[in-house]
Amino acid sequence: MSRMSVGMGPRAVVAILGLAGGLAGARGAEADPLAGAAARIEQHRKADLVVVVVDRDGKPVPGAAVTVEQTRHDFLFGSNIFQWGRVGNPRDEETYRTKFAEVFNFATLPFYWPSYEPRRGQPEHARTEAVARWCRQHGIRTKGHPLAWNFLDPRWLPDDPAEVLRMQLERINDCVLRFRGEIDTWDVVNEATHYERDEFRKRAPKMTAMWDKAGRVEFVRRCLDQARRANSKATLLVNDYRTDPPFAKLLDELDQAPGGRPYDVIGLQSHMHGGAWTPARAWEVCERFARFGVPLHFTETTILSGDKGYERARGGKPWPSTPEGEKYQAEEVEKFYTTLFSHPSVQAITWWDFTDRNAWQNAPAGFLRADLTPKPAYDKLRELIRERWWTKASLKTDESGQARVRAFLGEHKVTARLKDGKPATVEVRLQPGTSLRLIVRLP
Repeated sequence: MSRMSVGMGPRAVVAILGLAGGLAGARGAEADPLAGAAARIEQHRKADLVVVVVDRDGKPVPGAAVTVEQTRHDFLFGSNIFQWGRVGNPRDEETYRTKFAEVFNFATLPFYWPSYEPRRGQPEHARTEAVARWCRQHGIRTKGHPLAWNFLDPRWLPDDPAEVLRMQLERINDCVLRFRGEIDTWDVVNEATHYERDEFRKRAPKMTAMWDKAGRVEFVRRCLDQARRANSKATLLVNDYRTDPPFAKLLDELDQAPGGRPYDVIGLQSHMHGGAWTPARAWEVCERFARFGVPLHFTETTILSGDKGYERARGGKPWPSTPEGEKYQAEEVEKFYTTLFSHPSVQAITWWDFTDRNAWQNAPAGFLRADLTPKPAYDKLRELIRERWWTKASLKTDESGQARVRAFLGEHKVTARLKDGKPATVEVRLQPGTSLRLIVRLP
């Protein structure tokens, strides 16, 4: 047992008890992952909290009322926030921001090089700073996406691959260093497994030629190393749409290269335009990458609420969300999120996009419709995050002055009081793999 005083003032003493666990657990195939999801969530997403209420002299107080109210999840529930400041009129902008903050504690900000820096030396730092500042004010952690991806060449790139590589590393250093403390999680390299696809060679010939010359593994490593030098405390991801063995092979090659593992988290895309994954498939993907022993982030998740398919724009226009599609989307969102939340290696899920307005591929994948009204999937996810997976307990201390609860991991406000007496309130965080004993002293 280790005892640690947490900065909560003189009225509280906390003991944190270390438990074995961490990212291990839940091994093996699951034919029906949903069948055991509730038990796994209880095991992996909660911790024991013992609240001991004492008087001014340190004597236990029986019969004290204790409330435990969660204020923030440890798990990262997120979405990209690409339309912030671009929704349209002030009323719609306020709706977008309010609905986002009601559910999410994690936001992905855009760093696509061609649009982020359309003119050399003039990146969109000011707008990004405004979005990141708003997120911080609302308790929302931020991530930048992506720093290196050859989906399209900035128009001003030179022809020399060596110079392109130098500029790419310089860009990583500039972004990570500038936003240190505001954005400390990064999709550093995106879709490296098959960077050499023909479509990328056509759209980004200069970036792709640079990757060819540097080498797939060496380029990924150099980008990650550059980001690490810019911010040693940052959380760095390798992100890919491949969720099959080729991506695992690339990660193995990175791990075996000189210098050891250069990334902190594995990013897994889960665009499901063609139809939602079954829970068994989602579980299989988790298991494939859990063996690496690092957290998994599902970085780009879509389930459509209209006709299914990967067509870019139906006739150049968005295609509609339908009542039947919205019912399907809500049902599949519940199954997908429940499956992932129950897997101990998964740390984050990010939706793509938050609203149908200006959505990727013009698809009806948003939690909000184009008019910014919430779909059933939004209401379902809000229920899961803010009600079903949220601690709100009212307790009484026993004869020894203790009250016990098993609470979801994250930040909580604990309040104790006697009838007609002044309350004492303490804020505390429950962390993975620990139990916590909290002593609250009444005034």
